[in-house]
Amino acid sequence: MDRNQCCVKLSIRPSRGLMDEKFVVLVQNILPGSQLTVHALHQCEDGHSWQAYAHYTADATGTVNVSKDCSLGGTYSGVEPMGLLWSLRPVPGSKPGLRMRKKNVQTPMEVTISVYQDHQAENFVDLVPLAGVVVERWYMAPGVRRIPITEENLTATLFLPSGPGPFPGLLDLWGGGGQLVEYRAALLASHGIASLALDYLTPKITLETGKMVDNQYFETAYRVLQQHPQVLGSRIAMLGLSLGTTITLKMAVYSKVMKLRCAVCISGSHVQPVNATVDQILTFFKENNGKTRINENNEVILRHVSLPMPTDPSLKVDVGQLQCPLLLLVGQDDQNWPAPESATDMKEMMERAGNGHLLTVLSYPDTGHLIEPPYTPHARASTLRAYAREKIMNLWGGQTTAHSHAQEDAWRKTLVFLKENLYGGSNHYTIPSSHL
Repeated sequence: MDRNQCCVKLSIRPSRGLMDEKFVVLVQNILPGSQLTVHALHQCEDGHSWQAYAHYTADATGTVNVSKDCSLGGTYSGVEPMGLLWSLRPVPGSKPGLRMRKKNVQTPMEVTISVYQDHQAENFVDLVPLAGVVVERWYMAPGVRRIPITEENLTATLFLPSGPGPFPGLLDLWGGGGQLVEYRAALLASHGIASLALDYLTPKITLETGKMVDNQYFETAYRVLQQHPQVLGSRIAMLGLSLGTTITLKMAVYSKVMKLRCAVCISGSHVQPVNATVDQILTFFKENNGKTRINENNEVILRHVSLPMPTDPSLKVDVGQLQCPLLLLVGQDDQNWPAPESATDMKEMMERAGNGHLLTVLSYPDTGHLIEPPYTPHARASTLRAYAREKIMNLWGGQTTAHSHAQEDAWRKTLVFLKENLYGGSNHYTIPSSHL
């Protein structure tokens, strides 16, 4: 095998692509039947290192094709073309509770793919690879523009697709962790949708005044997006995850300003005091903290805070009044939010009201709360400081392989849903290619 160290060929195509784009890893010029380990290493912006690896046996031509060949073990098994990304996990010795999230979307996620002799499982830092290639994964396609928004006391970032437009728009809301999270909006813009990432829990105005935003803050963000010269003001969607779905459903049903073409709610619920502000919604959840559970690993389970489903109509958004298409993404092992129960209740409410035809529910077994863009590493549990509370080890749920497959399927169907509802009947703009 010594001669392999100068002969092994490792190629990855494309070596530069979007985060949701598959790549092909091909190892060639090795002895037929040789045992190999293909390894991925990524260092996050916070300095923590993540790795994934898989064991393969070369075929009769001296080749391993990760897209077609079966992994015999490692951080994933079986034929998994993108397992080297979605099975990334903190290297041994890392502090517990890490979650991988891209901060600076103007730089790529760099991953070093290496090939090692034999089936290895540890001490990769001490091993000499037979070959290595660095790949780049981007959230921003070439030509996508990132525009910080501070007008009218907003803390937001607008991502405009490449080209003159005008483009349909989308308001993107994350959950209870707060902060301005940009990577999903950047990726949506890479698919032709002008996307506004909005910080509504920790915006500058809240940090300066100590007061949480009111519902008008979301209507202001909508108007800023709607009035942008490169946005089709009559074709705007809203997408929320977790607490973001609480706001999305409230505004979609009750706002007199926001006229949405469609809405996407990921791992969320319609349970909330109907006439409440953000602050009052959080107070409602805090008052039910006694329902919080702790498992044997000292991980916090929050899903019971909103259970059982209330029968009081003042504690649920009346989705029977919804007038735009709604897509619900549900993880059946969501340990943070009662998304499965909420989806069932919303379906019943909408069918009774006669608008059930507007609802699409995608429900995934063994899938947790954090349904993210494809190939995002699965975090079953991670540290969380939600709603300005003390830091906890929060259980999100999900089994890595099933959860990762769900992320890929959900993202593909979300893009189809958005484009059908935002581009439908429009000749204004041609949907761009996502390839770099």
